[in-house]
Order: sequence, then C-alpha cells, then structure tokens
Amino acid sequence: MPETLLSGHEAGFAIRLGIALVLGFLIGIERESRGKPAGISTNAFVIGGAAMFVHLAIIADPSSAARVVAQVVSGVGFLGAGIILRAESGAITNLTTAASVWFSAAVGIAIGMGWYVIAAIAAAYATIVPRIPHVSRWARGQDP
Repeated sequence: MPETLLSGHEAGFAIRLGIALVLGFLIGIERESRGKPAGISTNAFVIGGAAMFVHLAIIADPSSAARVVAQVVSGVGFLGAGIILRAESGAITNLTTAASVWFSAAVGIAIGMGWYVIAAIAAAYATIVPRIPHVSRWARGQDP
C-alpha cells in the first residue's frame, strides 16, 4: 500500500489552516479597508492559532479541548487589550478592532473543532457588523 503525503491528522489540520487563512483574510480585509490596526495578518494568525490549539488539544486529549478553548479566549482577550488606545483627548479607540480579534479567535475555535459552516457564518457576521450604520450618526443627520 503506498504511503500518503499527509496522515489523517495532518490532512485535517491542513484543511483547517486553509479555511482559517480564507476567513482571516475576509475579516482582516474588512478591518484594513477601514484603516484599522489589526488587519489580514493579525486576523489570519489569530484564527489559525486558535484553530491549531484546539485541533492539537483534540488529538492529544479530547477531554482537554474545553480547557484549551478557555485559555484561547482569555489569551486573545489580552491581545485585544493591547489594541485598544486612549487618545490624548481622552477618547477610547479601536474597541471594535479589539472585539474583532477576539471574535476571530472564536472563528478559529470553531474551525479547530471542525465546525466549518459555523465558522463561515461567523466570519460573514464579522464582516457585516462593522458596516452597519451607527444610530448616533442617524440621530445627528449624517450619512451612514
């Protein structure tokens, strides 16, 4: 019997990482199109990293996946905190970008679990939500 290039675990991981790249690109391009600091690379790394941690946890010890997920959530929360800035005027900026990085980790977790449709739906959500016009702009009579 000829040997295959990739084992089952490796092929599954390659698929997960490919999906992570595509979805990270989609979320990241939305952020970059708005001139935000966490773009394609950041989101692709966060999604891919989260997917990898969960995938490896499932392979090594399926009962450890929940613990790994919890650590990914808190670790990426710390990363997001570094994105949030306070301007000299006192205004807080990049909250949505920090939230998008945290949300990207959730997309990566879904990919790592093998829940590709859920990850794709979540990525679509992450690209649509920042495009929803703000009510405060409508109240001031500004264009959305």
